[in-house]
Amino acid sequence: MGITDFINRMCTQTIVYWANPVNDGEGGFTYDSPVEILGRWEEVNEVVLGSNGKELVSRARVFLKQEVDEEGAMYLGELTDLDSAPEPTDSAVNALYIIAFSKVPVLGSATDFMYKASLNMLGNRQV
Repeated sequence: MGITDFINRMCTQTIVYWANPVNDGEGGFTYDSPVEILGRWEEVNEVVLGSNGKELVSRARVFLKQEVDEEGAMYLGELTDLDSAPEPTDSAVNALYIIAFSKVPVLGSATDFMYKASLNMLGNRQV
């Protein structure tokens, strides 16, 4: 079994993902409609370096098979678990925001990658 097969086998959890964060000019973001993606969600506290160069505390890390947007949002579960038009900012959703994203080539490949998102409740707005 190669590393790509391993990544595919470990990314089995359904995650709701809000992509394409756009600053709304009032300190928040608007997002595309949520979609379901597959990943491996791990509840873990760790210090990560955000894109702003500051150390941030992550509450979860998610291994993925695709790229995601920093400041996007994620929820561990399915769309059917949420209301008909959920927003990540809804308190009932309990979404976490992507504060750091990494893309690392798998060993022996220049075209296959492993992706990791680090999440917390406030996004990069915590600093």
